[in-house]
Amino acid sequence: MVPRRAFKLVIAVAVLTAVAAAATIPSGTPVTVRLNSEISSAKVETGQRLEGTVARNVVVNGQTVIPAGAPVRVTVTHAKASGRLHHPGELTLRLTSLDGQPVQSSAVRRQGKSHKKSNATKIGGGAATGALIGVAAGGPAGLAIGTVAGGAAGTGLAAATGKKEAVIPAESALTFTLTSGVSSKH
Repeated sequence: MVPRRAFKLVIAVAVLTAVAAAATIPSGTPVTVRLNSEISSAKVETGQRLEGTVARNVVVNGQTVIPAGAPVRVTVTHAKASGRLHHPGELTLRLTSLDGQPVQSSAVRRQGKSHKKSNATKIGGGAATGALIGVAAGGPAGLAIGTVAGGAAGTGLAAATGKKEAVIPAESALTFTLTSGVSSKH
């Protein structure tokens, strides 16, 4: 009689262990999310929390453990606004909550476009235009003055229009990778 009871206990423990294992989301699992609003390096601050939803079912061992549409929270871990002539904007985000459970994840990074090509075009174009006007107006002396004045005007234009923020549009899909396991409520 005792062996039969022990056998039932072993079976019960095995079933509970299997259920618990199926409900655990292991480290290394990718989680794709969509944020509810646009994010710009000019407008967010480090530490700011953002809301969104799971974009695709999270599946482990053939079972959906987190359904699409489940709530998520993402935290901005680095935000730097763009400079005018160099240093494009930067954003770094981490998934910190998945379906109400705290999680740890890899970072997703975005950087604004480089300033180099745009600035070179504006400054070089201004200098060339200034040189042409200077030659026409004052000969060789006008060439030097026009080049400097045109370059300065081009630099002013580049500074006025040069911000290159990192932007993530609303509803963009971002994929994070869990760096530690987490239990699922489902």
